[in-house]
Order: sequence, then structure tokens, then C-alpha cells
Amino acid sequence: MKALLLENIHSEATRILTEAGLEVDARPGALGEDELIEALQGVSLVGIRSATHLTERVIQSCPDLIAAGCFCIGTNQVNLGAAANAGVPVFNAPYSNTRSVVELAIGEIISLARRLNEKNRLMHEGVWDKSAAGSHEVRGRTLGIVGYGNIGAQLSVLAESLGMSVIFYDIADKLALGNARRCESLDELLAEADVVTLHVDGRAANKDFFGEAQFEMMKDRAIFLNLSRGHVYDVDALVRHLKSGHIAGAGLDVFPTEPKKAGSPFSSELQNIPNVILTPHVGGSTKEAQVDIGRFVAGKLLDHVNTGGTQMSVNVPQINTEPFEGTRVLHMHHNVPGVMARLNNVFANHDGNITFQTLSTRGTIGYAITDVSGEHPNLQHELAELEETIRVRVI
Repeated sequence: MKALLLENIHSEATRILTEAGLEVDARPGALGEDELIEALQGVSLVGIRSATHLTERVIQSCPDLIAAGCFCIGTNQVNLGAAANAGVPVFNAPYSNTRSVVELAIGEIISLARRLNEKNRLMHEGVWDKSAAGSHEVRGRTLGIVGYGNIGAQLSVLAESLGMSVIFYDIADKLALGNARRCESLDELLAEADVVTLHVDGRAANKDFFGEAQFEMMKDRAIFLNLSRGHVYDVDALVRHLKSGHIAGAGLDVFPTEPKKAGSPFSSELQNIPNVILTPHVGGSTKEAQVDIGRFVAGKLLDHVNTGGTQMSVNVPQINTEPFEGTRVLHMHHNVPGVMARLNNVFANHDGNITFQTLSTRGTIGYAITDVSGEHPNLQHELAELEETIRVRVI
């Protein structure tokens, strides 16, 4: 089997897959749609980060692909429905870089409150600006977290340990940690928070959800952070509120349009505005996080190759597998009545003694794993002929 890893995925992933016997092609940058289709011919596994997009056309044009790994938290760069309909499970790393993103957020909150980036710039220019003007402690100030998932919740705990009061808003019902308080609406949070930080996912519905109206509702001289996704905020509106002085500072790690490769030119209206920290989408880019991500996602891909496991897949039914003996049949199918009876009828016609079988469903997709004693070379072909079959693989 071959694997293609793009966008500087950590060498730990290459090591794990190579030692398992796969031929790994690791490349530093992202690929466009046509380039990706060409590169994926004959490839079984693909690993990407946020700049490469697995579109419906890519997935349909690459029939050899059996699994995809997003070596990051987000999966909005993948057409998850198209992947599921092709029987391609998609895995991500929802926890591995959480601490790294949280530490960057904490560092930016302190730096912006103390205006350290401005002091640093002036010192390099030879200016001794010893002044407390506009500089504040974070202790006693209110942090408003929009999106109380893994990152938002951990940030909540660390911010509280610094003496901040924490409020949060999430569309889902989330348990508040420590003394954090849930807001009933985003408007309520914006009216109270001295610092507003976004930690929402990249779903299409979140595009431009934080715009002119939301910036207008923020407290005078509040601070704004976005370390989530570049399309969730209105850059032009943020620039207006920064230049007017309504917003005292901002920390941005993500942008609506980002270069595909390190070292590429970058341009934004946010450049050269006082008390604005711009970082090149490095929230999770620490050595510790990248090692953990490489190990975790590569392990999930390898588990699917070797056992058919889909535990923690984001788009297909999840099955946690065990080691097996004999023949294991992996059958992804349309979830319709009678499909398991037809599946087992094929096994019966081959005198296959079923030693283990499990089924999991997710919406319109069903996934059955069946262990059969002995070898049955014609099983895969006959199961592929079933009308309900999406993909069948025998290991």
C-alpha cells in the first residue's frame, strides 16, 4: 500500500506507516485539486492538514483511496459526505493540539493586555516608551469564550487560574468547568467580556457569523482573538473597529485566505495596525502537538488498514475492532432493510463459518465487519455485486 502525506506532517507519522510496511510519499506543501487527483492514483491513504481540500471530485477520481487523515482538529477541508458515500473513513486529531492552542491564546491575551508587541517594536526602533498607558493586568478581567469545546473548556480552566472571570457561549449544552458561567446568548457575552476569543468549528454555517454587528456590541477597548477558522469573522469589520479605537487589540492566527506553503507571501488589511498580533496558523504548531498528532492519526489510519477499525472516524459508522484470525470482511453499504440478510446469504453460499460479526450505522451508511473461518477468495467479488454495497474489502 501507498500513503501520501502533505503539508509537513510530522515525521512520526511517516515512521509509523513505513515501519508497518507502507510506501510513504511525504511532501512539504499543499496540492490543488488537479495535482491531488494525479498524486493519489494508486494511493490507499492520504494525510492532510488545513490547506489541502478533499473535494467530491477528488474522492470520486481516486478509487484506490481507502482512508483519509486530517492531521489537525478541523475537517471542513474534506467533503465528508462524499467520502462516506465512497466508503472512505476520515480521521482527525480532536485532542492532540488542544494544549498548544490554549497556551497561544493565554500568551496573546497577556501580551495584548500589556501591549507588549508594541513595546517590543518600539524598543527595536530605539524608542524607550516607559509608560503604563493602555496596559492592564488580566487578573480580574472577564474572558468571553465563544465555543466551549475541548479548546474552549481547557482555556477556561487556565484563564481562571490567572484570576480571570470566565463566561462562555455555545450552541450546545456544555458543562461549565470551575467557576465559568454559561451565557444564554452571544449578545450577553459580548456585553460583558473584556476579551472575546473564538473557538468554533469550521462548518459552513459559521461563515462570517462574527461580523459588524458583533464587533459593535463588544465593550469599548475590549480585545478580540480568533484561533479557530479564518472564514468565521469579517476582517474588514475588525479593521474598522481597530482603527477607530473601539477594539484595543486583536490576536489572529487564521485568515480567510491563507498561503498553501511556508515561505509564501502573505498580505492582509490587518498588517501594520497597532496592538495586533498576526501568526501564520500556528496554534497547534508545537513540536509536542505535532508529534502527538502524527502518532494519533497515523495510528487510526493503520488500524483501519489492518483491522477495519473506524473508532473516532468523523463521517462513517464507528466500530472498535479486535485482532482476528482467518478472513475479515469489511462491508460498507447503504443502510436499507434486508441488507444484512443478503450479506449473510453470500457467506452461507460459500459455506463460511461466521466466528464474529458486528454492525454499526450512521444515517444512510451501514458498516458490517464479519470474521469468517478459512479462506474464501471469491467473497469480495460477490459482495461487491450486491446492490447495496458501497465498498467491500477483505483482509
